[in-house]
Amino acid sequence: MQQMANSFISRKQLFQFSPILLLVIVFASGSVTVAADPLNIVLFVTDDQSPDTGCYGNDAIKTPHLDRLAEEGTRFDRAFCTTASCSASRSVILTGLFNHANGQYGHAHSYHHFKTKSTIKSLPMYLSDAGYRTVRVGKFHVAPEELYPFDQVLKGNSRHPVEMANNCRAFLNAKSDKPFFLYFCTSDPHRSGGIVKSDPNLPNAFGNQEKPRKGLEKISYDPAKVNVPDFLPDTPVCRSEIAQYYESCSRIDQGLGVLIQNLKDAGVYDKTVIIFTADHGMAFPGGKTTVYEGGMRVPYVIRHPTLRNMSGVSNAMISHVDIAPTLVDIAGSMPKKNPFHGRSVLPAIKNLKPNDWNRVHASHTFHEITMYYPMRVVRTDRYKLIWNIAHGLPYPFASDLWAAPTWQDVYKKGPDALYGKRTIRDYIHRPKFELFDLQKDPSESINVANDSAYKSILDELKADMKKFQTKTGDPWKLKWNYE
Repeated sequence: MQQMANSFISRKQLFQFSPILLLVIVFASGSVTVAADPLNIVLFVTDDQSPDTGCYGNDAIKTPHLDRLAEEGTRFDRAFCTTASCSASRSVILTGLFNHANGQYGHAHSYHHFKTKSTIKSLPMYLSDAGYRTVRVGKFHVAPEELYPFDQVLKGNSRHPVEMANNCRAFLNAKSDKPFFLYFCTSDPHRSGGIVKSDPNLPNAFGNQEKPRKGLEKISYDPAKVNVPDFLPDTPVCRSEIAQYYESCSRIDQGLGVLIQNLKDAGVYDKTVIIFTADHGMAFPGGKTTVYEGGMRVPYVIRHPTLRNMSGVSNAMISHVDIAPTLVDIAGSMPKKNPFHGRSVLPAIKNLKPNDWNRVHASHTFHEITMYYPMRVVRTDRYKLIWNIAHGLPYPFASDLWAAPTWQDVYKKGPDALYGKRTIRDYIHRPKFELFDLQKDPSESINVANDSAYKSILDELKADMKKFQTKTGDPWKLKWNYE
């Protein structure tokens, strides 16, 4: 595969060459290349997780296996989803197209009934065409299934990542001359139906159980010691819920550790690219379903056997629309004409031209079918512009977020009560445009859209947004001209 043959090898592998041969290779070509067989691919996607891990600087949570993976690979510090909604986001991951173009505007299940357009070609199709065996385990949540065909669907409780990982063993050990693509999706740390009755704040359980499931260690957290992001209220109730969320995240990490060990036991770990990310940010108002940083920022770690940023960190701005083209690139089967809205992030690992990676876009339309609130976003190094297309409507709530104890605890205090750095009133009633100077205001609490000092920035980002909508075939571009 051309991409594999041109990949940089890791620092550890560099020292496996004799010093003389290494000097000849480096000075002759400026880089080190090795031929390689097609690489296997694991795409590990969690459900409603912000970059709350040790490798992202959260010292209050235990995620040793992801931290170790980041040490071996490259951590992207500026990775974003394109829509903070489960089905819609997963459709972007699996098609490389914004959901306003692929048609998966919102949830696939039950009465929501949103479906991807029948003309769309999905990631498992591309990889199957490239000669890959494809398998998935865990949460799926896109439709119709025939547009996302996998050779195998493995069983496994998506709230039990260790069980899921162990159910992959036979597949990982199967003898084949074909590489594999494993799509591994947990339901953690999504909110669950239960509450923790032993906690006086009655937080949501986030899938946790008093007695842990067999094969899992219960890793509990002291609410007094969690880190509260600035878009959430620092209240006892919120802290109790974050503690439960952390426990769910640690359960994911246990599954990741077992999966990595199973890859090693099968002798394929060093022949496999692993990408770890989440569909969108944490399931709290201000996070999930919003296009604020709490909803858009996601963890993104890629461990490539022969390609690594020498610092282990990339500051390139990437988004979920880049995942499908990245995996097709790894497979060495990228079409001459890029069919995706995104692009492969492999060049961004090298960080050769960081200025080429300083802008992302987002597009959200629905979550549940009752939640029509289209938003379009341009996010640069410093600024973010949000166009609230249905700004005349009150901001709609996902049913689980409306019921969230963290929200209800503040909401009952009235419209002037502060939820994070916004009042309840300002959270629910939003202006047509929100422009934030993230350098001065990382909490996105000061809207400068009507500030004359930012008029040129506002005009430039509006023009960029229209260009983005035209390029990606966004039907909502019509709303610039009426209503």
